[in-house]
Amino acid sequence: MDQTHTQTYTQTPTPETATRTRDVIDAVAGIAPGSAAAALRARRPELTAYAQGTLEALLEPADPGGLSRREREMVALRVAVLTPHPALATFYRDRLRAAGGTGDDVVAIELFPACSALSPREEAILRHVDLLTTAPRDAERTDIDALRAAGLGTPEIVTLSQLIAFLSFQVRVLHAVRLFDEGA
Repeated sequence: MDQTHTQTYTQTPTPETATRTRDVIDAVAGIAPGSAAAALRARRPELTAYAQGTLEALLEPADPGGLSRREREMVALRVAVLTPHPALATFYRDRLRAAGGTGDDVVAIELFPACSALSPREEAILRHVDLLTTAPRDAERTDIDALRAAGLGTPEIVTLSQLIAFLSFQVRVLHAVRLFDEGA
């Protein structure tokens, strides 16, 4: 296994090493300390630690390898737009800008494929994001071949797929928290 794969897995903290009291899910969902949702999440602190650790490992690795920090944030914004989750889209829009993305990048990602201001590599990445986010069962070998033709190697394709899967999980957790809050 190459170093890119190993790094993704080894950066996730254990429950013993992750002592956060507030994470991205709390912040984006607006979970107030002491609320019913906070109490529910506090019952399983390891889940909070793993979710936050996975975000950090996939979006903020010390060595991003062949998938840049900007590309990772583009993927995150696109998943948030497709799902749709406005608060998460705002969060990732800000992160993309902090990673060097421009206003034009944001528009191109949010309007993809209608806007053609992206590189062929970025377009290939976003096509894959759209496919795995909206119709994962339709993915075929030719979709992987398209990523390879755009310059992505196996480590980048694996990381991209892991990132899309994690972001889909994150959106589901945020929707579940909202439903819990509505019922509490």
